[in-house]
Amino acid sequence: MSINLQDWIQEADLVSMRKAMTTGECTSEALVLAYIERIHRYNPLINAVLEINPDALEIARSLDLERNTTGSRGPLHGIPILLKDNIDTRDRMHTSAGSIALAESFAHEDSFIVTKLRAAGAVLLGKANMTEWSNFMSNRMPAGYSSRGGYVLNPYGPSKLFVSGSSSGSAAAVAANLTAAAIGTETAGSIIGPASQHFLVGIKPTVGLASRSGIIPISASQDTPGPISKTVTDAAILLGAIVGIDENDKATWASPHRILRDYTTYLDRDFLHKARIGIPRQYYRSLDEERLSIMESAINVLREQGATVVDPVDLHMEQHPWNNDVICYEFKTGLNRYFSKLNSDMPVHSLQDLIAYNQKHAASALKFGQDNLIRSEQNALNETTYQLKRQEYSQPAVTQGIDYVLDQHGLDALMLPGDIDGMYIAARLGYPLITVPAGYSAKGTIDADGDSTQGPFGVVFSGKAFSEPTLISIAYSFEQATRFRRPPDMG
Repeated sequence: MSINLQDWIQEADLVSMRKAMTTGECTSEALVLAYIERIHRYNPLINAVLEINPDALEIARSLDLERNTTGSRGPLHGIPILLKDNIDTRDRMHTSAGSIALAESFAHEDSFIVTKLRAAGAVLLGKANMTEWSNFMSNRMPAGYSSRGGYVLNPYGPSKLFVSGSSSGSAAAVAANLTAAAIGTETAGSIIGPASQHFLVGIKPTVGLASRSGIIPISASQDTPGPISKTVTDAAILLGAIVGIDENDKATWASPHRILRDYTTYLDRDFLHKARIGIPRQYYRSLDEERLSIMESAINVLREQGATVVDPVDLHMEQHPWNNDVICYEFKTGLNRYFSKLNSDMPVHSLQDLIAYNQKHAASALKFGQDNLIRSEQNALNETTYQLKRQEYSQPAVTQGIDYVLDQHGLDALMLPGDIDGMYIAARLGYPLITVPAGYSAKGTIDADGDSTQGPFGVVFSGKAFSEPTLISIAYSFEQATRFRRPPDMG
C-alpha cells in the first residue's frame, strides 16, 4: 500500500478512489476497513451511523476479485456508500426509520435503488441514523433524533450546531468522512437542509426520477431519494446510479425519456457564463446579517463568472398555506402499505399499531410525543377529497411559483439560501434542488435552542421538473469558482 488510507480518505472523492483502485494503490477491502476503523473512532462523537453492514468486507473482497478478473463495473465499483435507515436492504442490516418499534425489522427485498447500487458495484457500508419517521412523528421532535439511535450531532460543532432535516445522519457521516458518500431521502428539505448545514453537496431529484419502492414513506407526491456527497461530481455519479424506471413506482413511469445514465456530462465549469439566475428576495429576509452576507457574496460570484442575475424576482404564492391533510393522507396510506409487508413477528402492522406500541413503551418511544402520527391516523379524507385537495395544494405552486417566475424572466434557475423555508414550493411540486457550500458563518447558524453559533452554510439552486442537468451545471460551475468545502476538525 503506497498511501496512508486513514489520512487519504479524509476528503478523497469518488474519482480519486476509483483511480487508486484501478492503479492498485488500494483495494475496496482496504477502503471499507479504513472507513470502519474511522467509524469506530469518530462515530461516538456524532452518532451518525446506526449500524455497519456485517457483510461489507466480504462484499468488498468479492468486488476486488471481480475487478481483477473481469474488470470494473463503473465509477461506483468497490466504493463504500452509507444508506439512510428508511431504505430497505435484503441482508443482515435492519430498516427501522429510526424507530424502536422496527429495531429488529429485516426487509424481505432490496429497495429499487439498492438493487441499482449493488448492480453498480457499490459496497453498502451501513445504515445512517435519521430523524425518526423522517421527522413526521411529532412537531416537537428535534432534527436528528430517533428513539432507536438517539441524537445525530453536527461534526462542525457537536455541542451546538443544527443538523437540519431527517437525513441528518447521512450528512453528518459524509461530512466527518465516515463514508465515501451517502443516500438520503427528502419530502421537504431533508436532503438539502442537512447537506447545507454540513458543507456538502446534496441533490433532491425530481419526484419520479428515482424510485421510492422499498423506502419507508411519508408522501407519495413528494418523497424522493437522492445523493449526499462532498463534491458535485460525486453527487452526479451517484444520481446516475440510482435513477430508473420501476414497475412498482408509478411516479417513474412518466419519465423514461428524462432519465439519463450519466449526469457527469453536465459538469460544465464555464456554465455560469451563459446562465440566467433569479434571486427571490422574500427568502432572504429572515437571514441574519452574516448569512445574508454569504448570500450576497454568492450573488457576486454569479456575476463575476458571467451569469445574468435578475434581482429581485417574486414568487407570488410563497404564503400559500401548507396542506397537512394531503400529507397526512399520503403518510397513513403509504405507511400502512409498508407495514402490511413486514414479518409476522414484528410488533406493528399498521399506523394504529405503531401508535399503540409507542404508548405502551412511552418511556423510550415518546420522548417528544406522536401528534403527527395521531393526526394522520385520524385523517378523514377519502380518495376523492384527497385528489381535490392535492390539486388545490399544488396548482398555485405551478401557476404562481417556480415555472411562472422562470418563464417570466427567461431564467435557468433560482438561487435560495440553504435553509428550509425556500424549499417548500419545490417540495409541493416534486421539483429538483441542489445545494453547494457557500461559506462559513461565524455566528449565523441557529441551533435547536435558538442560539446563534458558527457553522457551514450553502446556496440552493432550484429549477423546473427534470432540470437536473442544468442545476448540476450551475452548481458545478459555482463550486469550481469557490471551493468552499472544508472538513470539520474531529480532533
